[in-house]
Amino acid sequence: KARCALPKLVRAAVRDVRSRVFDSARWAGYRPRTDDIIIATYSKCGTTWMQRIVCMLVFKSAERRPVWDLSPWPDMRLFGPIEETLARAEAQTHRRFFKSHLPYDALPVYEGAKFIHVARDGRDAAMSLCNHFARFTPAAHQLLHDVSLGDPKFGNPYPLPPREPGRYFHEWIQDGGAQGDDGSGFFHVENSYWAARHDPHMLLVHYNDLKKDRPGEMRRIADFLSIEIAAAQWSTIVEAASFEAMKNHADELIPQAQILWEGGGNSFLNKGTNGRWRDVAVRADLDRYDAKIKAEFSPALARWIENGRLIAGEPGQSG
Repeated sequence: KARCALPKLVRAAVRDVRSRVFDSARWAGYRPRTDDIIIATYSKCGTTWMQRIVCMLVFKSAERRPVWDLSPWPDMRLFGPIEETLARAEAQTHRRFFKSHLPYDALPVYEGAKFIHVARDGRDAAMSLCNHFARFTPAAHQLLHDVSLGDPKFGNPYPLPPREPGRYFHEWIQDGGAQGDDGSGFFHVENSYWAARHDPHMLLVHYNDLKKDRPGEMRRIADFLSIEIAAAQWSTIVEAASFEAMKNHADELIPQAQILWEGGGNSFLNKGTNGRWRDVAVRADLDRYDAKIKAEFSPALARWIENGRLIAGEPGQSG
């Protein structure tokens, strides 16, 4: 059976990003479809949460499905040859939803594809990232080392970050956890999606808003994706998207977590709370963070990153 012609390329990637973990070149073999969804975030900003929400909307069901199996992640360097990831994507017959931790300018944009970007206060993302790294298994550390040692850009073992949250935050502020490429750091990633906030194929969602009004935000997502859910199913899907429900069934939703984190999915979906930085970051580092935000972000982006849409206003209407 002949495949339909590929959708029109609207914009090729304008930036190459290759960190110790992510590589934009791995998207080169991506074959788009007109209804593809790309969930693109900085790490630990609610990516898996959004994958679960989109999965339930696409399948119109709260059934517990392994979201990592269903949501290909091309830029991830630790999970084997890119050909396997792309072949899995090519074989999928449902509406596809990809994951990426790349900035928007490092991704190709095709006609019909929709992007969902989830953002979070950098201080909260850093705390979650610290836990993320601290719970890695020896097998996960080995994957990090193998990629880093095998790449001539780096050629050394992966520099494991501090396990203590205050020390981790002190180091993180320097480049926003770039891991070897400024393009994958927090500050560049957030600027890249903010710059595209007026585009009709871009939806910006904030972690705080998902916590405050999950039904309202899920309705925004469903409307953006032109997905209609029967009223009788809606409350079940919204309830299944709660952090507690996801954590209770983490091993079904992300079975691969057993290999990568001590405690498996229960560690990966750790607390889902904000504000933990208040108890661990020293004043000097919080001042450094504030100065970095002021230097890197416009006032409107800074307000939105800290507060979300429900407080800061619609991103598309901000300056």
